[in-house]
Amino acid sequence: MFIRRAETKDAAEISACLMALGYATSPEFVSQKLALLLGNPSDAVFVAQDPASSGLLGVASAHVFQLFHAPGQITRLTSLAVRADSNGKGVGRELVSAVETWSWTAGACRVEVTSGDHRQDAHSFYQAIGYALDERRFIKHAPERAG
Repeated sequence: MFIRRAETKDAAEISACLMALGYATSPEFVSQKLALLLGNPSDAVFVAQDPASSGLLGVASAHVFQLFHAPGQITRLTSLAVRADSNGKGVGRELVSAVETWSWTAGACRVEVTSGDHRQDAHSFYQAIGYALDERRFIKHAPERAG
């Protein structure tokens, strides 16, 4: 396996990886997001590729931004999805490592990730690779729009 930056041609396989986590993200939607993110130095999308089949095994996206209240930048890992048949093979670990390397190079002082309460396996994974439960997140969704 090797890790590389995502390309627009990866949209369909990235979509399949995201579906492994239950996200019904179409290839067209992924393609639109990649078009927005790939040219921005504050955003990164990494994929794990199987050298034997050239297929994608997983994807991770991250975004670095300035902290307002303290010096430095922070990276938010916004997605990490590994195909079901590749779980337990180090794919997630390698993708997170790529995000961390990119983050430190970009000047981030920390990487944070949010994981749904129902994803206990993900929580165990993040703790096993050095992440600690640190803060509580509060969310308010936008109101429904009419029409």
